[in-house]
Amino acid sequence: MTEERTMTKHAEGDLPRLVGSLILLLPRLTLRFGWQAFWFKHKAYKAARIFRRELSQQGMDTTITQRLTDSYLEGSDPFKLLRALR
Repeated sequence: MTEERTMTKHAEGDLPRLVGSLILLLPRLTLRFGWQAFWFKHKAYKAARIFRRELSQQGMDTTITQRLTDSYLEGSDPFKLLRALR
């Protein structure tokens, strides 16, 4: 019974430490996610330019090419992907 009480007190003592470490890590995680989202979007736009150019070279209509490219880019938005995961 005394072991259970000491474990509870120990766990309660770790809560402020856990919250403090999360507060310290939050800016770093935010920057890392922002950078990864930017890099992912950059690669998607580069791939979309290549996709559009290939479709144009094959003789596809410009309006259809634009619609397909927009559809291609819609799936590469990291914020929409996060919203879908909620």
